[in-house]
Amino acid sequence: MATPFRTTRIVEFGDTDMAGIVHFAQFFHYMEAAEHAFLRSLGISVVMDWEGVPLGLPRVSASCDYLRPVRFADEIEIRVLVRRLGRSSVTYAFDVLKGEEPVARGQITAVFCRHVPGQTLEAIEMPAPIRAKLASYLE
Repeated sequence: MATPFRTTRIVEFGDTDMAGIVHFAQFFHYMEAAEHAFLRSLGISVVMDWEGVPLGLPRVSASCDYLRPVRFADEIEIRVLVRRLGRSSVTYAFDVLKGEEPVARGQITAVFCRHVPGQTLEAIEMPAPIRAKLASYLE
């Protein structure tokens, strides 16, 4: 099994709800921020110019299961692996932990698209060099 990409963050007060725990929607922000950090570590991005073609990675699916509450000032770690590589899509798996205790698990699927302003997005085949970088993180 591949070694996951790891990033940490401290829960901010604005991330929490009236009960003092992280609001459920905030986990999607955590996963997206971890995805961006993961892609940056590979030298790519969710918005980039690839060989003269403007590319984007819009999301087509996202889910999260919540296992334990997280509170203000807690330090969490988000681990990222690639669950699946399709012709034009990538599905990421996320594990969110407080210490070694899992607090949430989620996934996001994004599709490689040609992005031309003023036109609709068009799914394209994932460029082979990007596929190779992502493949090294397959579960």
